[in-house]
Amino acid sequence: MADVTMYSTTWCGYCRRLKLQMDQAGIPYDEVDIERDPEAARFVEGVNGGNQTVPTVVFADGTALTNPPFAVVAEKVADLAA
Repeated sequence: MADVTMYSTTWCGYCRRLKLQMDQAGIPYDEVDIERDPEAARFVEGVNGGNQTVPTVVFADGTALTNPPFAVVAEKVADLAA
């Protein structure tokens, strides 16, 4: 199990870009498609004021970021690993 979970959809360009950047940097993540998982969709809505905004990224410490830039994700992962 990865220390990062990315909630996404198949059609989200921002999700595809962030996944590519994380793959290139070797940052492992679990991906959850909110269109296939109603519970995940409700979670994302809870984090984002009722909106199904993706990518929503959740870290091992339980914090979540919505549509974060890759640099912020990489910094957070590094901070949690330290």
